[in-house]
Amino acid sequence: MSSQEVVTLQDRHNALLNRRELEVIIKNVKGQLTKIDASSIVASHFKLSQQDQVMPILIRSQTGLTDIHASFYVYKSQEDAQRQLPRYLMLRNMSKEDRKKIIDEEKAAKLRAKQAAAAEAKTSKGRK
Repeated sequence: MSSQEVVTLQDRHNALLNRRELEVIIKNVKGQLTKIDASSIVASHFKLSQQDQVMPILIRSQTGLTDIHASFYVYKSQEDAQRQLPRYLMLRNMSKEDRKKIIDEEKAAKLRAKQAAAAEAKTSKGRK
């Protein structure tokens, strides 16, 4: 990560939404850059604390170039990020294992609720 340089295009504080909005160019990126890696590069460049949530919003690259243009939102807490951003953006910024575990738990909870509703409907029919 030492060969990568971060150039700040825009750094502003959005007081209405209580977040910091960053637009940067990450230079000399070789190969595929994941969102988690991009977040850690930006966090280390701007010296952000561990509790700050760096959320990549848009990462664009051009064919043949090694530079990446990216937009990030920096929140002070996880709750602020969850309240303002759509669920799919939160899921995209997790590792694959964590994302799969959360989705599987939600599917299991839905299935249990559906089975409980079906069992309730069946027992209420039998009582009539």
